Amino acid sequence: MSTSSETTADYLLLFRGNIWDRGLSPAQIQKVVADWMAWFERLKTEGKCLGGHPLEEEGKVVSGKQGRMVADGPFAESKEAIGGYFYLHVADENEAIEIARQCPGLEYGAVVEVRSVADVCSIKQRAMEYSPGQLAGATA
Repeated sequence: MSTSSETTADYLLLFRGNIWDRGLSPAQIQKVVADWMAWFERLKTEGKCLGGHPLEEEGKVVSGKQGRMVADGPFAESKEAIGGYFYLHVADENEAIEIARQCPGLEYGAVVEVRSVADVCSIKQRAMEYSPGQLAGATA
């Protein structure tokens, strides 16, 4: 969060789906990629995007007590898979949504999730309410 008198907020744009480009011609794919990169560079130049990255299509999912379960995932071909993200620093949620609406992949079925970056983890907040002062120094 900004410490200046101008109020700003941080948001993530999560790009969902990694099969929306199926059925596009090579020329269409090249155009969408070029448009996407130009959009990203413009947002960075304007100071609205602090960074972003594509994500590999596959990874591992760790779950269970003490992380005992490690499974392949998320699955490579999924409408719900997160394909990448932008980290925005903007005035408010409305500006983040307006930026998300500019995503070149939307026309072809990509989905952009807009999420506010929290100052405090909601679970930590609940824990602090149960035992005020005990978790004050924790950073997560």
